[in-house]
Amino acid sequence: MVELTLEDVQAAAGRIAGVAHRTPVLTSRTLNERVGAEVFLKAENFQRIGAFKFRGAFNAISRLTAEQLGRGVAAYSSGNHAQAVALAARLAGTAAVILMPKDAPPTKMAATRGYGAEVVTYDRYAQDRAALAKQLSEERGLTLIPPYDHYDVMAGQGTVALELIEEVGPLGALLVPIGGGGLISGCATAATALSPGIRVIGVEPAAGDDTARSLAAGKRVQIDIPRTIADGQAIATPGELTFPVVQRLVDSVALVSDDEIRAAMTFVFERLKIVVEPSGASALAALLSGRIKAVPERVGVVISGGNVGLERWLELLGKG
Repeated sequence: MVELTLEDVQAAAGRIAGVAHRTPVLTSRTLNERVGAEVFLKAENFQRIGAFKFRGAFNAISRLTAEQLGRGVAAYSSGNHAQAVALAARLAGTAAVILMPKDAPPTKMAATRGYGAEVVTYDRYAQDRAALAKQLSEERGLTLIPPYDHYDVMAGQGTVALELIEEVGPLGALLVPIGGGGLISGCATAATALSPGIRVIGVEPAAGDDTARSLAAGKRVQIDIPRTIADGQAIATPGELTFPVVQRLVDSVALVSDDEIRAAMTFVFERLKIVVEPSGASALAALLSGRIKAVPERVGVVISGGNVGLERWLELLGKG
């Protein structure tokens, strides 16, 4: 069995160095006082394409052979992985075909096309995106870059925690949003190796609690595609490769409501002057809403992305 290691994450950090941004770590005295801890926010909304996904996509594509690059790549995504693969493919000089749900945020779809990718749409509530992407890649001879179930993608995402702990030192807890599990599996691999005794806590929208259910059942559980404002976390089941890592290294999973996510988006806008998308705000939402018990003195929180258009942002926060 292949296992993700700290060395894999460190190797990924070497590949993405100078291409991916080393994103800032933000702090807020108001936030610290509110939760009774020193909180470090890893702001991946400042990453290329506006989300952490660029790390994993670039790491994976940088490892392809010349023959694979000559044929092109494919991916499926609700938006951030789509943009990440599109940009990484352009930087590598290869073509990208991206399968996106027809109700994906318009800003994410436009950005994906803007990076030069061909976009093919599907119905996320009636069609199996993984099966469609597999068929598409086989028909066209493309190399499929999955959004999370790929060790190079997972290793790339783990550089988020690697950078955070290198910058601020050991942490008592690390809060990470969970979709398919690529980000948290990579981050947990790095964090538990670099900061012994750390609690890695995943956060899911309450409407999309597939990982929490799967951990309770001891196996991957499938739910209906969740309807939540956190579109980047609207996943039906954890990844086949990511789930064993989550089982081994993640302490617990907290669930947050859409209203709690909205409150976190409002907080970071008003106090930190940054725009964060719903999925990007979910881990902070768990901390702000009191979902995390026995909060340690030093806490890391991954702000995973900021890709939300103005109209959608206003609509979500009730200002439209």
